[in-house]
Amino acid sequence: MHRSRVYAVLIDTPEAETADAIAFWSAALGAPARQVPSEPQFTVLHEALPGIVAAVQAVDDAPRFHIDIETDDVQAETERLLALGAVKTAQWLDCHVLRAPGGHPVCVIPVHSDPDTFKALARTWP
Repeated sequence: MHRSRVYAVLIDTPEAETADAIAFWSAALGAPARQVPSEPQFTVLHEALPGIVAAVQAVDDAPRFHIDIETDDVQAETERLLALGAVKTAQWLDCHVLRAPGGHPVCVIPVHSDPDTFKALARTWP
């Protein structure tokens, strides 16, 4: 058995448009923007989605939205999603990048939440 939950909704934005996207989404959602010092490609929109991280991510790709699913067993969660019809497209460090049916990207990552949040909000899978 393992546990997982939606950890983040990311607004992937071409690098050249990142500053404008951050300003727009911060104002649209009423959420202060805070760049992540250790990962400068991410700017968190603080409390835009309570309980879930919302962030603008600078990418060298087309604009899109994607979700990160955090789990206490990356391999088991990846296999579960593959069995549901996702296709693995890449792996970056501990992140498994999948494409869900319909074409949406999904990243499966190790737990990033504080332990109490993860315990309270994660679902258990066989």
